[in-house]
Amino acid sequence: MYSKTQLLLKYLQYWWNASNGKGHGVHSPFVFDFITKVINDKKDYPAYSKIETIRHELKKDATVLTIKDFGAGSRVDSSKQRKISSIAKSALKSRKFAQLLFRMVKYFEPSVILELGTSLGITSCYLAEGNSAARIITMEGAPEVAAVAKNNFQREGLKNIRIVEGNFDHTLPSVLNNLDKIDFAFIDGNHRKLPTLEYFNQLKSKIHPGTVLIFDDIHWSREMEEAWKELIKDATVTLSVDLFFIGILFFKDHFIAKQHFAIRT
Repeated sequence: MYSKTQLLLKYLQYWWNASNGKGHGVHSPFVFDFITKVINDKKDYPAYSKIETIRHELKKDATVLTIKDFGAGSRVDSSKQRKISSIAKSALKSRKFAQLLFRMVKYFEPSVILELGTSLGITSCYLAEGNSAARIITMEGAPEVAAVAKNNFQREGLKNIRIVEGNFDHTLPSVLNNLDKIDFAFIDGNHRKLPTLEYFNQLKSKIHPGTVLIFDDIHWSREMEEAWKELIKDATVTLSVDLFFIGILFFKDHFIAKQHFAIRT
């Protein structure tokens, strides 16, 4: 993975070349609406404070968990024994982007949502709150981490989430076999090139023109940047949006030509 200095330089390069995040000069009506109605939606939804209260408490929780990490590991701490507070501070998606996922679910109204990488369940809560009628399947490799997430779901009264434990290499095929389609997926499990591309290839069997796929940390490492470049070249992808910390793929069939946007947030 890139060092903090390398990541900062990458971000500055991205910021310089990306669109300004206001929608100015964007000629795609779909992307313009996405920017103005989703990215720039500043409303303070009630779900925000409820979920952020949980995040705040997790950051102070000194409980030690045994971690079974199948992915590329934590940017901060790769030890097998970790405090919940350490996980909450280093591994959870930021408030800014977790709330963006909430708004995306609210806007696109997906009925079947898949998450690869539950962690402590903060992002899962945002996905579930975005559409209470949606079916959420979230997947986590570490049983003790999954247990904390389950507790958070119960605390919030979120009954539309099912958590699947185990290595994605073993659990993802069976999950997909039981789904007719995927409307929305957030992939935040294994920050390596080949697993990322393999997950995408498996998910492709369940996508449709309305599907939205979000990949986390696309500039986290050289491997992830290579994976992102291959993803956006795939023939099924008609539109891609690079928000630096996440990358979004769309598969709509009415676009005349493949389009790619980098947008500041």
